[in-house]
Amino acid sequence: MIMEFIEKQAIYMQIADYFCENILLGKWKTHDRIPSVRDIAVAMEVNPNTAMRAFIYLQDKGIIYNKRGIGYFVAEDGHSKALKLKRNDFIEKEMPAFFKTMKLLNFSCKEMEELYEKEYKDQNN
Repeated sequence: MIMEFIEKQAIYMQIADYFCENILLGKWKTHDRIPSVRDIAVAMEVNPNTAMRAFIYLQDKGIIYNKRGIGYFVAEDGHSKALKLKRNDFIEKEMPAFFKTMKLLNFSCKEMEELYEKEYKDQNN
């Protein structure tokens, strides 16, 4: 599970993204116990304090919760909150550059939709 971190984003946020991805992909379901802070720190080769920041961030967002002495678990509405968080991140951080490039290259929304449908269709076959 060693991650290759990118420089443009805080490591704890990249760990939080990894958690959200596991939740959104259904690998971690509602009330599933997730790896411990120590396990994540060892597996990702990061300082336990960095891993803990990711846990605190996700707990503050209501995506995971802590059962004292037992561990961390995916919250009841963890999937929907992770989806909302990741959608908002995408809209704020990636879409502006995407739309700028679309305009620069004179792509219409219709063309992008067709490309998306083709790519999505190809991935499901």
